[in-house]
Amino acid sequence: MRWTASLLAALLLMALTSQAAVARGYRHYLIGDVSKPTPAPVSGGLLLMGGGDRNVDALKWFIEKAGHGHIVILRASQSTSIADELYKDIGGIASAETFVFSDRKAAYNPKMLARLRRADGIFISGGDQARYVRFWKGTPVAEALDAHVAAGKPLAGTSAGLAMQGEYLYGAMDDGSITSAEALADPLGPANTIETDFVHFPLLKGVITDTHFKERNRLGRLFAFLAKSETMRPTGAPALFGLGVDESAALAVEPDGSARIYATAPDGGAWLVRGGFSETVQLGAPLKLSRVEVTGIGLSSRLHLPDGRVENPAFVRFYAVAEGQWREVP
Repeated sequence: MRWTASLLAALLLMALTSQAAVARGYRHYLIGDVSKPTPAPVSGGLLLMGGGDRNVDALKWFIEKAGHGHIVILRASQSTSIADELYKDIGGIASAETFVFSDRKAAYNPKMLARLRRADGIFISGGDQARYVRFWKGTPVAEALDAHVAAGKPLAGTSAGLAMQGEYLYGAMDDGSITSAEALADPLGPANTIETDFVHFPLLKGVITDTHFKERNRLGRLFAFLAKSETMRPTGAPALFGLGVDESAALAVEPDGSARIYATAPDGGAWLVRGGFSETVQLGAPLKLSRVEVTGIGLSSRLHLPDGRVENPAFVRFYAVAEGQWREVP
């Protein structure tokens, strides 16, 4: 192979760019023009996406909330897929900027933090939420996410990017992904890694979320998440509840807390599980519950946060849990 001067220069530039990314702890990508003004007013909102096929109307809702302006995508793996989808496939935004974290030190980078402060909308991608906890908890990034939502700007997340939005979250800190059977076998055990004091979104106070819900049979593990989270809540605090979102669904939350489902499948929706369990949960013992209320949130439903009231529910069911299994009861 004959090495030309231009090829050698390109290879050198790639090497230097890679070294710079390692040094600062993130890779950076930009599509569009960050100097353009935001075309329309910005409004608050949360988009909780279940991690599968993304509903175009839900993403358009998010883009409109961001004033068709500048969206910053945060992730800890892969590269520009969300940015390409928002800017190229759907369109109608001024810029899409991606920061891919590889180190906690990136959460203190002034350039990246300035971009977060300027963002009209923030999108947290899927991946491994344990990386988000390790890279962002207790850092200026977590503070910037809180400030962004408090300022009345929209935030979206899919899969892991949804899982870390509640007051309590399953962190997957053992680098695995616990199944319903494993979680129910010992909900207080070390594999059920529940985190808190990460982000502080008022509309999701007292909430723990889960994703890929129906498709990965995660109702049992949400019972277990709630059981452990309940042992961590302050004395006298209201009972918690869980929100599981199906892969084909996205829950769009307005600034007043009213929320509706967008879905790519007619049966896509969300599941609300009431906490406040009366039974005592024991370390090293399987979860046992006599009666848990589960409410379905469908295309015609309206959820109201943070209280968890559901108008026109798709269903209301009750479940009992014993010996690592759950079953519907009258």
